[in-house]
Amino acid sequence: MDFAAQPKPAAALGGVGSADGKIAYPPGVKEITDKITTDEMIKRLKMVVKTFMDMDQDSEDEKQQYLPLALHLASEFFLRNPNKDVRLLVACCLADIFRIYAPEAPYTSHDKLKDIFLFITRQLKGLEDTKSPQFNRYFYLLENLAWVKSYNICFELEDCNEIFIQLFRTLFSVINNSHNKKVQMHMLDLMSSIIMEGDGVTQELLDSILINLIPAHKNLNKQSFDLAKGLLKRTVQTIEACIANFFNQVLVLGRSSVSDLSEHVFDLIQELFAIDPHLLLSVMPQLEFKLKSNDGEERLAVVRLLAKLFGSKDSDLATQNRPLWQCFLGRFNDIHVPVRLESVKFASHCLMNHPDLAKDLTEYLKVRSHDPEEAIRHDVIVTIITAAKRDLALVNDQLLGFVRERTLDKRWRVRKEAMMGLAQLYKKYCLHGEAGKEAAEKVSWIKDKLLHIYYQNSIDDKALNEMWKCQNMLRSHVRELLDLHKQPTSETNCSAMFGKLMTIAKNLPDPGKAQDFVKKFNQVLGDDEKLRSQLELLISPTCSCKQADVCVREIARKLANPKQPTNPFLEMVKFLLERIAPVHIDSEAISALVKLMNKSIEGTADDEEEGVSPDTAIRSGLELLKVLSFTHPTSFHSAETYESLLQCLRMEDDKVAEAAIQIFRNTGHKIETDLPQIRSTLIPILHQKAKRGTPHQAKQAVHCIHAIFTNKEVQLAQIFEPLSRSLNADVPEQLITPLVSLGHISMLAPDQFASPMKSVVANFIVKDLLMNDRSTGEKNGKLWSPDEEVSPEVLAKVQAIKLLVRWLLGMKNNQSKSANSTLRLLSAMLVSEGDLTEQKRISKSDMSRLRLAAGSAIMKLAQEPCYHEIITPEQFQLCALVINDECYQVRQIFAQKLHKALVKLLLPLEYMAIFALCAKDPVKERRAHARQCLLKNISIRREYIKQNPMATEKLLSLLPEYVVPYMIHLLAHDPDFTRSQDVDQLRDIKECLWFMLEVLMTKNENNSHAFMKKMAENIKLTKDAQSPDESKTNEKLYTVCDVALCVINSKSALCNADSPKDPVLPMKFFTQPEKDFCNDKSYISEETRVLLLTGKPKPTGVLGAVNKPLSATGRKPYVRSTGAETGSNINVNSELNPSTGNRSREQSSEAAETGVSENEENPVMIISVTPAKNIDPVKNKEINSDQATQGNISSDRGKKRTVTAAGAENIQQKTDEEVDESGPPAPSKPKRGRRPKSESQGNATKTDDVSKPLGKGRKRAAGSQEGPGGLEAGNAKAPKLQDGAKKAAPAERQIDLQR
Repeated sequence: MDFAAQPKPAAALGGVGSADGKIAYPPGVKEITDKITTDEMIKRLKMVVKTFMDMDQDSEDEKQQYLPLALHLASEFFLRNPNKDVRLLVACCLADIFRIYAPEAPYTSHDKLKDIFLFITRQLKGLEDTKSPQFNRYFYLLENLAWVKSYNICFELEDCNEIFIQLFRTLFSVINNSHNKKVQMHMLDLMSSIIMEGDGVTQELLDSILINLIPAHKNLNKQSFDLAKGLLKRTVQTIEACIANFFNQVLVLGRSSVSDLSEHVFDLIQELFAIDPHLLLSVMPQLEFKLKSNDGEERLAVVRLLAKLFGSKDSDLATQNRPLWQCFLGRFNDIHVPVRLESVKFASHCLMNHPDLAKDLTEYLKVRSHDPEEAIRHDVIVTIITAAKRDLALVNDQLLGFVRERTLDKRWRVRKEAMMGLAQLYKKYCLHGEAGKEAAEKVSWIKDKLLHIYYQNSIDDKALNEMWKCQNMLRSHVRELLDLHKQPTSETNCSAMFGKLMTIAKNLPDPGKAQDFVKKFNQVLGDDEKLRSQLELLISPTCSCKQADVCVREIARKLANPKQPTNPFLEMVKFLLERIAPVHIDSEAISALVKLMNKSIEGTADDEEEGVSPDTAIRSGLELLKVLSFTHPTSFHSAETYESLLQCLRMEDDKVAEAAIQIFRNTGHKIETDLPQIRSTLIPILHQKAKRGTPHQAKQAVHCIHAIFTNKEVQLAQIFEPLSRSLNADVPEQLITPLVSLGHISMLAPDQFASPMKSVVANFIVKDLLMNDRSTGEKNGKLWSPDEEVSPEVLAKVQAIKLLVRWLLGMKNNQSKSANSTLRLLSAMLVSEGDLTEQKRISKSDMSRLRLAAGSAIMKLAQEPCYHEIITPEQFQLCALVINDECYQVRQIFAQKLHKALVKLLLPLEYMAIFALCAKDPVKERRAHARQCLLKNISIRREYIKQNPMATEKLLSLLPEYVVPYMIHLLAHDPDFTRSQDVDQLRDIKECLWFMLEVLMTKNENNSHAFMKKMAENIKLTKDAQSPDESKTNEKLYTVCDVALCVINSKSALCNADSPKDPVLPMKFFTQPEKDFCNDKSYISEETRVLLLTGKPKPTGVLGAVNKPLSATGRKPYVRSTGAETGSNINVNSELNPSTGNRSREQSSEAAETGVSENEENPVMIISVTPAKNIDPVKNKEINSDQATQGNISSDRGKKRTVTAAGAENIQQKTDEEVDESGPPAPSKPKRGRRPKSESQGNATKTDDVSKPLGKGRKRAAGSQEGPGGLEAGNAKAPKLQDGAKKAAPAERQIDLQR
């Protein structure tokens, strides 16, 4: 519209006059000029307001008369007046003027109209204060503007958007909870007319509405949110297109700059959907597009949004928009783990709010219940159980079946959640009958399922075992707490009581909240003696299930508060009582279990109908009773129970007999006094088992006699004497059980048998058995064999080594120096690779067994302080290097035994340094296991120091950071570390250091980074106590220190702070620092330092990409000079069983002791070794993780794979390609360890410079020029190249790939 020029005002104040040039005022109103006072001006303006208020649109004469006044009131004098009352009255006049002169306004200037409406908008801010005396005028102003729709005049202005934005922002900012509905209604009228009658809504105006929906704004001003909500509902038809355009710009075109609200699009969509789904009619297809985005994080955000939209209670989006629902369900199978996790979490709300969608969800939850991610499988269970606890009708039998399946999950966390969830459903619907008979029948199978879990083959799946162990432990803590209540009050007693309360709280859900409740319960116990007696009865060994029920009810009744229906304190106490009460196991229950087992023994049970063979039922039943014998020993004390167990002892099943003996051992303390008939029958059976039973039976029989009989010395002597006289090394298969019995007897009764055992050890164990090889081992080239394939002689030698250890552990002193001799023998065993006689009659797999036994024996002796003191650094290093053995199973079992002893704080701290050597392990999962062991050990030691204030006196043996000096010393003596300036060797040292330091430096507790740096610096001021006068040894020590300092400085900016205290260095490994000795020399160059921190990994050897061979220190390379011996190597794969994924606990005696289940025959890889030119070195030292995983589960894990290689340092893998076989072989690298004593080579290697002895050490793979069969399976040892060696046909190497 074209605006005519505004006529100039005739009066001094800028007003427009009438025909005679004067402004006409209402009757009684004098002229309003700047000459009058403000009060007078207000008085006159009020009269003007009254006049305009009373006028209507039909008063044509008055409209003409007061036109000059209307123009006068729009002058700058009034619009910019400093007095707010003047401005308010003028605004009211102007609003009425627009009403009176409608539809045409008296103001024709574009700028003047804009000024007037911005002025009126500013006055509307006065609506904020409802208690203001002028509020009614502000309300009148709003009402007038809304009723007349005065702002619609602005549509004619070019920049009307500025006015509307200012108006909307003002109204949203002033609305508050003191306003009544009329104020909100007028605001809605005013704003909705602008939206609905305009040509469209600009983005900035839309932002002024939508910003009030963002959670942050919504929480600040609920009324502005309600106003925006009402406005959108009223204008949905008009504004929907503008909203769609906004989301199209942001979601589809990615133009986030169009609005400041772009980052809140998903929050806005959620709020808009809740207000009115029609607002998003055009937006939903855009979300379907976003669900298919390539960006995982973007898909996750959309899934989170749609989960809320589909899952909200009143939503019918799934039925209204099926394509979007189907697309959303597809995200259950998303490649991005967090997306799948979010989808599963959504299912719980969906099942509860939309039971009709359960059918759609079931198939997707089924797939996710088998998800490779543990967290997702866990959340599937939580989803189903949560819905089922709300209402069992919400979940179908198929969904409950998924939970049932997960009770067999490979992960304990998932199994636990499934079992606990099912138990809660059973308790709710069966025991409490909360949903009637039909619901109870639906879940009646749960009880049997949970109890049958025990029948799994894997020992790890025994959830009941864990449950009873936890119950027994918690009962023990409560018993100790009650004992503290009986003692007089003291500071020590209070401190002990507080510690016990914290321990109990840790065993309850939400330990943080439980602490306060446990303290309160403890106060109640202190005040109520009767309550204490009830609790004592509850935890007494003789308490029956019926008595426990009465006790729990009585204690709960005393603590209940009728005035407080929901009592969290009472709920916590009930939970504690349920955990410690014998709710299902007492003498009656044990008797019932024994009767069931008797039926299986007699053949009258219906085991076959249950799908279980009678033998399996007997064995499993006895295993169950064995677990209960640990936690409920007094419940077994009856003649009937023991008669049944005696019957089991006479059975041929070795496992059944072994379990029965252990039950007697755990429960039979009163047999001698109360059941003499059982005693007289039991003794000869135990004697027989100790002499001629299996090794495990013999061990349990000896311990049983020692535990339950008072005349144990006589009983043990009757076993010891005939066994010690009948030892015969020529019949090794009859030696194993006697050696086990003798070892345990000497350990349990050292005062009686230590001396007689000494002659047995000297004359038979060492001289006759260990130092002789009577048989020749099978040369099959394998590095490990199952128990049944190990020769009886080697099994006897392993038990002989264990006997030595048990004998020494029983004596617990070294007065006779027997421990020194034993340690020298074990060290010699390691140096000779397990072939102590060095006659090469023993097989490779048998040597592996003996190396493992020797290393484990040293580690076992180190757990006894008197023997730890005499273990020399050299012997410690030999023991440590077992963790780098060439055989996978030796490394695996040794690492597990090491971890088991460290985690129980049985081994000195220096043994934790051994894990640093795991950085050299070529198998990724072994490195990962070692790292987990370190994390666990470090956390346990730190927690122990926190929980035990007195432990600060033993920080040198407990504080994890003190492992650093031991690690530095161990790496300085690593046989691989021969040249202190060799970059490749230093890189290996750095990797080992960082393997340990990375875990230690996760947190900088008590300035530990500076503490570790200080230790490394202090070591440089000492000398190596092992060889203090050898400059080369000290130089290597200082070099490792510098590498450690380099790593610490590069990884932590906090290490330069002052150390809180001066660290103490172990005197066994380092000398005292000399006075005035300063060692500020840098033993690694700046160039080396940069290479260590930033350089690329060095090339891997020929076997590096598969399995880097590692062997124990000091072993001589085992060399085959002819191809004739290796004829059987190529066919090793034919023995492999593709179903080795089902591991049996009986596979290995070593495995049974350590929980290892992976020690069957090695998978073997055939590698063709062919000299080739220009072959790129492989830089990746690890097995591909996918291949590693596949190696565990694939039925093809035993198949041969061909890899073309050159020399010992370069390897190139190709598929279906020919490799150039011409060209010279790559030179071999020096081997670690002694020189090869090859029969064919003689002394040829003496002339080779690289073959100079490098001291003790593990062996490195070297290039081979031999014919086929030059190497054993899994053994990378090879002779050095002979001077006259010619190019030969490709040799095949078989690599130990046991995962």
